[in-house]
Amino acid sequence: MMVLISYDVSTISNSGKTRLRKVARECQNHAQRVQNSVFEADLDYSSFLKLKDRLCKLINPKEDSLRFYYLGNNWEKKIEHIGVKETYNPEGVIII
Repeated sequence: MMVLISYDVSTISNSGKTRLRKVARECQNHAQRVQNSVFEADLDYSSFLKLKDRLCKLINPKEDSLRFYYLGNNWEKKIEHIGVKETYNPEGVIII
């Protein structure tokens, strides 16, 4: 299933800056960055729940926020891209 993950982490304090780096790294390990604080993740439900749990444990809910948009399995019809960054196929070949 495709999930859009966005976050806003307060960076006023050094601990906030650390949380921001950890949240970004965790997202990068499991999803494709499409904007600065926005990631698309094509995961099975179990993997998504694990990622969500890890992210929830990283943030401070009194200062930070996470948003999850569930696009489901027919996500291709729900995403429209316009602009400079090229889109990608999450089901395609990944070359590292």
